[in-house]
Order: sequence, then structure tokens, then C-alpha cells
Amino acid sequence: MSPGAHQSLRLLMLLCSLLTLAFIPSAADAEFHVHKVETSLVDDSYYLDAQIDYGFSSAALEALDNGVPLTMEVHVQVRSADAWIWDESLLDQRLRYRIHYKPLSERYQVTPLPGAGGRSFVTRDAAITALGEIHGLQLVGGQRLDPELDYEIHIKAALDTEELPLPLRPMAYLLPSWRLSSGWTSWPLQP
Repeated sequence: MSPGAHQSLRLLMLLCSLLTLAFIPSAADAEFHVHKVETSLVDDSYYLDAQIDYGFSSAALEALDNGVPLTMEVHVQVRSADAWIWDESLLDQRLRYRIHYKPLSERYQVTPLPGAGGRSFVTRDAAITALGEIHGLQLVGGQRLDPELDYEIHIKAALDTEELPLPLRPMAYLLPSWRLSSGWTSWPLQP
């Protein structure tokens, strides 16, 4: 093999390796996790408090730090514990939040959607922590529950890639570092 062909082969192997690594999430790329889910019964209505850990990938954090707003969707359902997939939920609600870095003020803003204003934070970590806090979300009235049945809360948190700026969407569809979701988690509905 000639030296030029040998060098071309090494370059091709290096390029293939880099492309392969681009499609494999790194160990530093985390996932979203729903935890600390608590329910309370107040005046015959159930309320939810939860904490979601948003472990963003390095690609998503880099985009956020460069002013790209990230939109999260939290899907909450209340269902009978033995319900089939086609059975209707007692509650099927989607909560949407946006985190955005404002370079002029050097602040991160967390806003519920639709809505204006929101809360402002000095550090990215504080904003991400606040993004994952759900307090006092009304679920269902106690009168809607059959006392003979057990009920569960199903929660899923995900990055909404459809809300990314148009030039980023093709990359978000292809790369695992942008497909961020907690998957469905189930929690018993208890007072």
C-alpha cells in the first residue's frame, strides 16, 4: 500500500470514529428523573408536589448558554392502577416551561407557558433546579375517585425539540444528546 493510500485510510478511519462518537451519548450526558413525588388531600381535592432533575446533555447546556430557549413538557396523568392503555384518564394534563438565558442581564429565566414574566436566576444550576419544582398542582377531586379502586399518577418530563429554533431541529432529531426524557414513572395517589 502506498503512503498516500495509507494516510487516506487512516483519515477515513478517524472520520468514521468521530461520526460514531457523535451519535453515542457521552457518560456526562444525563437523563431527566422524576422523584420526590408527594400528594396531599386538601378540601377534598388532591394536590401534587414533585421534583424533576433535569440532567441536560452538554449540547443542550451549550445551546442554553448561547441564548437558545429550551422548552420542557411535563405530562401528568391520573389513572386507575389496573387501567388498560385505552381507558380514559381521570386527568391528562401537559405543563410547559421554558428556560432561557438573557445575555444582556446575565440571568436565566424560567417561565411557565403560556405566560409572561417568570422567575429570574443568577446561576444556571439554580434556574434548572427551579425548573424542576412542581408545587401545589391540583389533580382531581376526591369525589371522582372510587373508594374500591387504587389510583396512580403517571409523570413524564421531556425536552420539546419542536420548540427549538429551526436550524437546530435536524440535529435534535438525529442526535441522542437532544432526545432527553424521563420516560413514564408511576406513583400511587395517596393522601
